[in-house]
Amino acid sequence: MEGFHLIPSLSIQCVLQDYDPLPPISGSPLTPGPPLWLLHPLLGHVGGETRIIKGYECPPHSQPWQAALFQKTRLLCGATLIAPRWLLTAAHCRKPRYVVHLGAHSLGRQDGCEQTRTATKSFPHPDFNNSLPNKDHRNDIMLVKMVTPAHLTWAVRPLTVSPRCVPAGANCLISGWGTMSSPQLHLPHTLRCANVTIIKHRECEDAYPGNITDTMVCASVRKEGKDSCQGDSGGPLVCNGSLQGIISWGQDPCAVSKKPGVYTKVCKYVDWIQKTMENN
Repeated sequence: MEGFHLIPSLSIQCVLQDYDPLPPISGSPLTPGPPLWLLHPLLGHVGGETRIIKGYECPPHSQPWQAALFQKTRLLCGATLIAPRWLLTAAHCRKPRYVVHLGAHSLGRQDGCEQTRTATKSFPHPDFNNSLPNKDHRNDIMLVKMVTPAHLTWAVRPLTVSPRCVPAGANCLISGWGTMSSPQLHLPHTLRCANVTIIKHRECEDAYPGNITDTMVCASVRKEGKDSCQGDSGGPLVCNGSLQGIISWGQDPCAVSKKPGVYTKVCKYVDWIQKTMENN
């Protein structure tokens, strides 16, 4: 089975302020206009839990599958667009409702490529258990279905999901708007990227004894302390042009020497992803 993504014909231009109508919350009247997150660069606060430290600003719109999940003005998690109505993120990011931001580079300044969608349907992996002590990181994967599909442009398009797992030594990229420093929080204005390397499974097990399964993959933070951090959870680990990991968990503070970031190994879940999308 080959990797898949669903891409209708792409528009050349970005879509200016392409917003879903936001349904009222708790019976309150709908207030028109753009979401509050676009009016101030750091409005709200980061709510994600896990792990890009000492990375670099991504070239604008170079990661067109990158999504941000908000609760009102609160950055919750990252996510990856894998089909026009579907996002893949971490199961520990689950909330009843999300405001989804697509095509964004800066969280404080619009450039005409942004799209906003709402989502109220979450499909966490059935074997994810968030109730265990200190949380259980196994099967930390979830599909989120948007109310209306994204309008695909050069700045908003899905990423391939492949059943072919990448080997140790593969060079990959992580991205997100999470904190740039740890343990103090310093949120970036623009999307950040970092280059990381897949490490051997045994090396990952040695770093986190008893906590690593065959559905997890670790990426090295040994060079210059690069790592994902708070607010990046649920975001993509991209290797060889396909989605290979979901930012899941790691050491706190982030980018600690010899403690790699841990990612849900997406290649192990392709059948579940396809069946869940087909059945819903």
